[in-house]
Amino acid sequence: MAPTDALLFFLRGALVMGCAVAGLFFVRFYRQARDRLFLLFAAAFWALGLNWVVLAFYRVPQETRHYAFVVRLVAFLIILFAIVDKNRERA
Repeated sequence: MAPTDALLFFLRGALVMGCAVAGLFFVRFYRQARDRLFLLFAAAFWALGLNWVVLAFYRVPQETRHYAFVVRLVAFLIILFAIVDKNRERA
């Protein structure tokens, strides 16, 4: 493993940890407010963390890397759905 590979592995692990902690914070906010928006945001951050796990552990070749980013697309769609759902409830 080259030094750059080790650094990338470490940084991706830090990103996974950050996404997991953000998800836990949103779960805590959900428990306090009982608002579905927070639960969906937690799921989105955990999906983003899963994306970084896939990129860290599976050596995806450059030409097929777009398959790994489908998880990231799903996470952003969850965030978009959560925002639309929250604004639709008020109307």
